[in-house]
Amino acid sequence: MYNKLTNEIVEELKKIVGTNNVIYDDPDALEAYSHDEVAEKHYAHMPEAVVKPSSAEEIARIMKLANKYKIPITPRGAGSGLSGGAVPVYGGIVLSVERMNRILEIDKENLVVVVEPGVVTNEINNAVKEYGLFYAGYPMSVETCYIGGNVAENAGGGRAVKYGVTGRYVIGLEVVTPTGDIVHLGGKVMKDVTGYDLIHLMVGSEGTLGIFTKIYLKLMPLPQAKVDLLVLFHDMDTAIKVVPKIMTFGRIIPTSIEFMDDLSFKAACKYLNEKIPFEEAGAMLLIELDGNNKTELEEQYEIIGNLCMENGAIEVYVADNATTSERIWRIRRNIAEAWKQFSPHQSLEDVVVPISEIPTFLKKIREISNKYRVPIPCYGHAGDGNIHATPIKPPELSMEEWHEKLEKLLEEMYVVVKELGGVISGEHGIGHKRKKYLPLVLEPAHIEMMRAIKKALDPDLILNPGKII
Repeated sequence: MYNKLTNEIVEELKKIVGTNNVIYDDPDALEAYSHDEVAEKHYAHMPEAVVKPSSAEEIARIMKLANKYKIPITPRGAGSGLSGGAVPVYGGIVLSVERMNRILEIDKENLVVVVEPGVVTNEINNAVKEYGLFYAGYPMSVETCYIGGNVAENAGGGRAVKYGVTGRYVIGLEVVTPTGDIVHLGGKVMKDVTGYDLIHLMVGSEGTLGIFTKIYLKLMPLPQAKVDLLVLFHDMDTAIKVVPKIMTFGRIIPTSIEFMDDLSFKAACKYLNEKIPFEEAGAMLLIELDGNNKTELEEQYEIIGNLCMENGAIEVYVADNATTSERIWRIRRNIAEAWKQFSPHQSLEDVVVPISEIPTFLKKIREISNKYRVPIPCYGHAGDGNIHATPIKPPELSMEEWHEKLEKLLEEMYVVVKELGGVISGEHGIGHKRKKYLPLVLEPAHIEMMRAIKKALDPDLILNPGKII
């Protein structure tokens, strides 16, 4: 269905973006653009070329060229994704937005920042902090990911329980369509029901419906104080039952409520030589609070701490300064790294179930883990039911045996998620890693709706083919 690049087409690309911004016929340089952060090598695929445009106009010309010659285009941000979404599964051209890395405007009066897609997400907050503002759409990989990729995946993270995910803050987009038109959606207005909500059709579309060239983000006042609590419990059931009580009886919405099962935090604590007495614990909650008044936060963490102790907690540790906060958060951040000491091959999943179903899901996961003799540490965001259930390859399995076992294991896991009223991805996206599992959890009519939208906007199926559907 697609054509191969020719030297003549490559020369046309060079005329658009400049010779130095095209990689072609250089396998070593192209290899870096053949994969994202998915560990399994069989999801990787080499592009024929990489182009690095610097403007919407250049991208529009590239898209028109690609349609003319039937060459697939795969948009790419930082390549930090976990779904294979930025992998060129049909070869063709990878369109990297790495040169489009400017913060174009900080509008303090309207509380809006306008950025290009190649801006590292953390740099946004570094830039607006001096004005007492912050961007609240916080993914966990904030120091490496690009904002364009965050918008494409509708990325979320630990703070979603209070602040929501990326899409809540996207109020405007400049988009190059699959056919090469430049379209402006929204802007600096906070309300807009003028026609279909195309902004939020584009958010989370995984680079299949358009390429973002300008992004308008809503900003928030920067909280002046923060405190973290690390709470140990004997078992996960007890830990999870506390979560809704914090928000109902305590009348407090924490910034984040993270959970870790014993496989997760024990591996991380041993890896870090952490001295917290964790041996008796079967689960941990990591609760973050923020606000503008330190005294008010002290009252809130005392309420939460007392609620936890009254409901079966073993111990509550308070981190009210940067040093102690880093000490407890690094346990959560180092779980995957700790398990790499056991095996470098992991399948990082991010299923979502209703909060009340987390204990049932974890029980089912332990059954699946025992059935396949594969460790599956579980950790994630208790405040929104987003669970990183992570099958780990046992060292004694060959790669062939691992892939065969993992495919069956994931199918069983996703069926359990569906039965519990959940979905198979809350942050990472479908990409091409989870595409074949979509019919397990979505109705045929739902999938056909998405297929119809894709065909309407991209009739030649040029933009990021092989993803989602």
